[in-house]
Amino acid sequence: MIKSLKELLSIAKEQKKMKLAVAASQDYEVLKAVCDAANEGIVEPILIGDIDETINIASKYGLDIERFEKVDVKDLTETAKTAVLYVNEGKADFVMKGLIDTSILLKEVLNKEYGLRTDSLLSHVMVYEVPTYHKLLFLTDGGMNIAPGLEEKIKIVKNAIKACRALGYETVKIAALAAKEKVSPKMPATVDANSLKELGENNEFGEGVIIEGPLALDLAISKEAAKIKKFESKVAGDADVLLMPNIEMGNGVGKSLTYFAKAQSAGIIMGAKVPVVLVSRADTHEAKLNSIALGSVIAANI
Repeated sequence: MIKSLKELLSIAKEQKKMKLAVAASQDYEVLKAVCDAANEGIVEPILIGDIDETINIASKYGLDIERFEKVDVKDLTETAKTAVLYVNEGKADFVMKGLIDTSILLKEVLNKEYGLRTDSLLSHVMVYEVPTYHKLLFLTDGGMNIAPGLEEKIKIVKNAIKACRALGYETVKIAALAAKEKVSPKMPATVDANSLKELGENNEFGEGVIIEGPLALDLAISKEAAKIKKFESKVAGDADVLLMPNIEMGNGVGKSLTYFAKAQSAGIIMGAKVPVVLVSRADTHEAKLNSIALGSVIAANI
């Protein structure tokens, strides 16, 4: 079980290098993150996109990309397709988004003929190292699925479990969040959370998975709050995964952890055959590197 992002980086360096297909490599922020990851011994990058522009950027900022494999593709759709085909053909282990619209890349990832689709749902999984929490905290989904229903939440949960398992978690404690602990038909999030708890009790998610819900955020992460409110649960105060009822809560909690709690983070898209790395320009250098490391470790263990 990986207990810190520093440990995640160490494991990524120690394992076999994963080959990373970068879709539209002509972006400084992404290119720097990829170079740093390569220099740390985490990945072997494959730069796919406008290679002339990529070389110009590397030259301008002093980035050494001479040793990387390069595939010159100017059209963005073809760039995304090429990155996906590299994975399908065994030439790459996972994918990273460069200077390309997310929708273009994911459309190719989900292509029925040659894509990386599975019977799951694409969902975003963030991993936070919060100074005030005693272990890594997974948050899903604050970046892709707007208002998932029960069936979608089941798939989102399974994606998060897969990410946890790849990081060595034997037991996964999941808090299905809502505004209160009592089930109310007026609050669909509480109904879904209770259904997920029942599915967990019926072994829908496999051995070693404990789902509690509905559960307010304070009870999920604070043993003291649970004690005061006399709420007993193996998940209370010790959650590994926070399952969000909608994207607004996921986005808000995630950004609060980053900007208020000064948490370090890593993020990945799960649900395809391989992880897909998406980084934001607002992400710190550490977050970009952590995300590549996270994708590498998951790719090596799924």
